Amino acid sequence: MDIGGLETVVANSAYVSARGSMDGAAAATMRDKKMRARLNLPHIRDCQAMKSTIDTTFDSICIKQPIGKRLFQQFLNSDAAHKNVGELWKDIEDYNVCQEKERGQKAQKLVNKYYESSSKSFCSFLEEKAVARVKEDLKNARSDLFKESEVQVLKHLEKTSMASYKNSMYFLRFVQFKWLESQPIDEEWFMDFRVLGKGGFGEVFACQAKATGKMYANKKLDKKRLKKRKGYEGAIVEKRILAKVHSRFIVSLAYAFQTKTDLCLVMTIMNGGDLRFHMYNVDEKNPGFDEKRACFYTAQIICGLEHLHQHRIVYRDLKPENVLLDDAGHVRLSDLGLAVELPPGKDKTSGYAGTPGFMAPELLEKKEYDYTVDYFTLGVTLYEMIAAKGPFRVRGEKVENTEVARRILNDAVSYTPKFTKECKDLCEGLMEKDPAKRLGFSNNTCDVLKSQAFFKEITWGRLEAGMLPPPFVPDPKMVYAKDIDDVGAFSTIKGVVLDNKDTEFYADFASGKIPIPWQEEMIETGVFGELNIWGENGKLPNDLDPNYVEAKGGGCAIL
Repeated sequence: MDIGGLETVVANSAYVSARGSMDGAAAATMRDKKMRARLNLPHIRDCQAMKSTIDTTFDSICIKQPIGKRLFQQFLNSDAAHKNVGELWKDIEDYNVCQEKERGQKAQKLVNKYYESSSKSFCSFLEEKAVARVKEDLKNARSDLFKESEVQVLKHLEKTSMASYKNSMYFLRFVQFKWLESQPIDEEWFMDFRVLGKGGFGEVFACQAKATGKMYANKKLDKKRLKKRKGYEGAIVEKRILAKVHSRFIVSLAYAFQTKTDLCLVMTIMNGGDLRFHMYNVDEKNPGFDEKRACFYTAQIICGLEHLHQHRIVYRDLKPENVLLDDAGHVRLSDLGLAVELPPGKDKTSGYAGTPGFMAPELLEKKEYDYTVDYFTLGVTLYEMIAAKGPFRVRGEKVENTEVARRILNDAVSYTPKFTKECKDLCEGLMEKDPAKRLGFSNNTCDVLKSQAFFKEITWGRLEAGMLPPPFVPDPKMVYAKDIDDVGAFSTIKGVVLDNKDTEFYADFASGKIPIPWQEEMIETGVFGELNIWGENGKLPNDLDPNYVEAKGGGCAIL
């Protein structure tokens, strides 16, 4: 074995060992004790300025932010005036992700407990029409049976509980976590492992957050290379879009910071490789996927696209290489470098962007386009998963891009017997050449697309909650990345001088922790539970008591 091969083996061994920390319990054993000790909540007296900077809208602090939602639900459970409504909310959430065979029984229990006026837990604030609709449709036990009720529950809680919540110790605890979240972050908090790949501006490393043990991917953008190749705009657009979207079906940005030489994006690590690798390299004699596996991946991709489009973002580069598997076999969309955000008041964009063989007809014709281009690429991706070749170009075919474009614009797609009627119908609907007739995103959802016969076995609520078991689980002992020597190294950038404008750009880029992924990390790795300690019998803990001071001798004193 040569030195390069030995280096790869050693690097893979360390990486696989660290990867054992992917679950919260194991992550605790991988922590750096000194760095974990720095993750401590401050006394509430030190957080007074933080109160005025927090976005205290109900949706932000009680729904979207994971720690905020947990503390709000703890508050509801502790308050007699709101406990019953909080339990209804929790029971509806449980119903939304339960297995189809359990729905009927769970639905009946919810109706008996909260919808019958004779019950002591009857929720009289629910509108009569909503109650009647649930009772009328009870026998069908649809996955969205309580959707209207859930909206009313949240509106009721926003109206009746917010004032008392903001005056509670639970809100003060949230302020403490927001203070911790706001503290600066730099390379000291991370340990790099092996290089996983490289792009136009730098390399991607596997890394570990020292304080929690959680594994991430660290995308390092070389400052001088960015400046020389005029990559600032693309880098900041990708960073802002990654920071804006939060879905289990899209790679998340958790941290953005800078070192002396690099801008760093710390993101979800996807250890299972990309779909293209699994389609062609895992079983070379039988490329592609069976329909069940292709259906699962397509459904998860739809959830990712729906989230992007609800945030007015056109992806523009969906293809198998950009769909990555995690350790459990779930997929996420990655590489948002070509994505574009539609500005307020504008529903279309323009510009030539994407990968030959995947681009929609309207984009090739240089017309304005919207989210529908992403569903054309979804159709191409699904077709390739089944056929193990593209609909407009055979794998390895040497053909000019102009000919591929001509085929997309003019030729009908042919299907092999591997395609069932349901799969063919879906591909046809997605690869419809007229964007107005194409299946996809409408009325701010993908509900019509999700209702296609191809997805009849998908329970969308469970899929969206990450509770449907994937059809394939990657080997935890395998590294789905090139050998280190094959990744290649960058040459040194010469003749580039960084000035004050560059420094200002770097400061804007290095915004620190991204709230939702950071809070998820605190919860997943057990740090939230370790820090969220309350006094006995509902007593105010010392760090929330404004009159508490620690005595010099190590005891305590009450002012």
